[in-house]
Parts: sequence; structure tokens; C-alpha cells
Amino acid sequence: MVFIDVHCHLERCKGNAEDIISRARKENVEIIVNNGVGKEANRKTLELSKKFNEIKAALGIYPLDALKLTDKEIDTEIEFIRKNRDRIVAIGEVGLDLKESKEIEKQIKNFEKFIKLSMALDIPIIVHSRKAEKECIDILEKIGAKKVIMHCFSGDFNLVKRIKNDGWFFSIPAIIKFSEHFQKMAKEIPIEQIFCETDSPYLHPDKKMNNEPALVVESYKKIAEIKGIGLKECESKIENNYKNLFNKA
Repeated sequence: MVFIDVHCHLERCKGNAEDIISRARKENVEIIVNNGVGKEANRKTLELSKKFNEIKAALGIYPLDALKLTDKEIDTEIEFIRKNRDRIVAIGEVGLDLKESKEIEKQIKNFEKFIKLSMALDIPIIVHSRKAEKECIDILEKIGAKKVIMHCFSGDFNLVKRIKNDGWFFSIPAIIKFSEHFQKMAKEIPIEQIFCETDSPYLHPDKKMNNEPALVVESYKKIAEIKGIGLKECESKIENNYKNLFNKA
């Protein structure tokens, strides 16, 4: 079986990367999409992807971090991402965050730049939408984005329905093990629109510290249980989702 962690931040995990990847390999986690959140993390992500075959690079700027940058600095980083097109599989983590900041106009401007970048490069965009779920959907629909993964989506089920109808994807974190919200999402969403994630080092499935990609299997197990299918079938369908969305044969 091939398990996939479609969203994590290995550069923030405690312990060395070799040990983290070794534990992931033991659990058959063979694809780990590491999401950059800014200049330093983007470069670290590329380094990790060069060192470990399992690690695939997604580059972006976290919405709150982007607020601290000038337009020129953001455009420079976008150009860096563009130049590394052949080394990345997605744009992420990008989006909007209205929990920590109400500065919506600049966030929207930045988000739109990354949406257009993902479309120009023809790769998925991995979206952070905390307390801004409707706003993110509105912008993505307005621009016409097609290859979208809604990371750790916490919006209401009217919005879930919109995302389903748009043909986008949800990444379900390992906290589905105890989260009624994500359990309900897994029940409502077709498995053909689901990925699994850890958001390591955050969102540990047992409410501990220092989550890591090996634990993405907990998300698969709970989704398989909810869907009434075997773990192997669940894994196979999600692997197929990855191949289709990321254009991987």
C-alpha cells in the first residue's frame, strides 16, 4: 500500500528528518507533500525534496506571513517559485486567514496572485481558509481555479457542498480520529475528492505534540471505517486521486 500525506511542514518538526522519514517508510507513507510558508521554508522544502524521494515540494507564502512583505518581495518569491516549476508539485500553503488578521484586501490581492500562478503552472493549489472559507471559495470560483485542495477545511456544510460541486478536493487531517466535524465530512464527501494529511507537526491524532507523516495512516483508517470499505481500497482510491490531480502516471 502507498499512503500519502498531502500537507505537512517537516522543517518545523522536532527530531531529524532521517528519523521522521524512516518512521514514515515503515508505515508505507511513500508520498509526503511538504508545504512551504515563506522564503526560508520554501528553500528548505526544496532541499528536503532533493534529499528524500518521498518528499514532494509545494511552495507558497502563508497568508499572515505574506502580510509582512511588500508587493515586490511577494512578486520576487513568486518568480523564484516559477523558476523552480520542474521541482514542485503544487502551490501551498496559501490562502486567507481572518482569525488572526482582518486585513482582508491585501490578503485577497496576495491570494489571487498565487491562484493565477498555480493556474499558469497547471499545478494544484493547497488552500488555507481559516475563518475565511466562503471568501476563499468565492475568489477561487471567480478566477476559475480547477486544481484545488482545501486544507483542513472547517467551513459549514453548505460550503462543503459548493466545493464538492466545483470538483475540488478536501484534505482530511488525522484528527478525524476524534473530530466529529471531519468524520461528518468524510461521510458526506465522495472518496474521489478526498486526500489525507497530518499538517505535521500540528494536529496530532491522539492530541499529543509533534505529529509527523507516519501518522497520516490514522486518517486513512477512520475514512475507511466511515465509508465501510477496506483500508487497501481506501488507500488505492486516494492514490488514484493523487495521480489524477497531480498528473502523475
